[in-house]
Amino acid sequence: MMEKNYNVIGIMSGTSLDGIDLAHVFLKKTAEKWTYEIVESETVPYSTEWITRLKSAIGFSPEQLHILNVDYTWLLAEVINDFIDRHNLEAIDAVCSHGHTILHQPQNGITLQIGNLPLLSGLVQQNIVCDFRVQDVELGGQGAPLVPIGDQLLFLEYDYCLNLGGFSNVSFEYRDQRIAFDISPVNTVLNFYANSMGLDYDDKGQFAQSGNCNEAMLNALNALPFYRMPFPKSLGFEFVRDTVLPLMEEFEIPVADKLHTFITHVAFQTAAALPKKEGKMLVSGGGVYNEYLILKIREYLPDMDIRIPDAKTIEYKEALIFALLGVLKLRGEINVLASVTGAQNNHSSGQIYYI
Repeated sequence: MMEKNYNVIGIMSGTSLDGIDLAHVFLKKTAEKWTYEIVESETVPYSTEWITRLKSAIGFSPEQLHILNVDYTWLLAEVINDFIDRHNLEAIDAVCSHGHTILHQPQNGITLQIGNLPLLSGLVQQNIVCDFRVQDVELGGQGAPLVPIGDQLLFLEYDYCLNLGGFSNVSFEYRDQRIAFDISPVNTVLNFYANSMGLDYDDKGQFAQSGNCNEAMLNALNALPFYRMPFPKSLGFEFVRDTVLPLMEEFEIPVADKLHTFITHVAFQTAAALPKKEGKMLVSGGGVYNEYLILKIREYLPDMDIRIPDAKTIEYKEALIFALLGVLKLRGEINVLASVTGAQNNHSSGQIYYI
């Protein structure tokens, strides 16, 4: 039986701006089965200056975006080099990096993830696999979500794989093919309101739980046209900035009530998105630590066996899967599914920069 092992680093930066996730991963393929081990992992938080720049970038000119892209590539190189040095990592096959999404408008043929410049391979002296979304958008796809092929290859025993990050997304087998799509904003909105109270986040959802559900706001959120769209579909921060926050700001109610109502909205939409309401569901992402959110999801899905994995998989599942996407690209194998993104065909996406 042929085995192939890969020693790689997966890197992800999400829309919630928690920081840069790095995961040192051993991937093994034996026959047709992939297995993984997350060895070293950490999140490097952004400085206040970088948070401000990344939040503001959506309004930048092309010249400003270019400068940001170069600066972010240098920042990423510094973070990667420090991670490699501190953990004494050797014989790395590749660094597989998502970059950070600044623009995502697939309907206009636009997606931009900064930090994916060829410069990166020289700065870290490692093979780089990156920029996984652009090709899919060029092929008519949404460019997102990209994680589902990792769900299919690494977590097939689950009926559903739900990720609760800046946005929530789900993947599952449907009519003999993998289906995945974004469900709703999550931490992008919850953290916005926690920040307005001087908090980095609402610890365990305690502040939200202390509030009350505003039925008028809940109904207005649930009535947004996005939720009636068929999959595949994806969300970017523009949806939060231009649609969700303006709607919520129309309601002059306490912040605790807004948080409570939005968590109820997320739970409702999570349940509504699933074609069957029973089975086994893996839940990962930072939103897992919002105990009130998990409680509400369980309320809306009482017959679902909700499984929360080990801490490394919770926190670094996306970095793990981008490591896998990079390895699949190196192997010349499909790493993006047309059934998920709506592209013209399955394809092997990303750029490889060899040292």
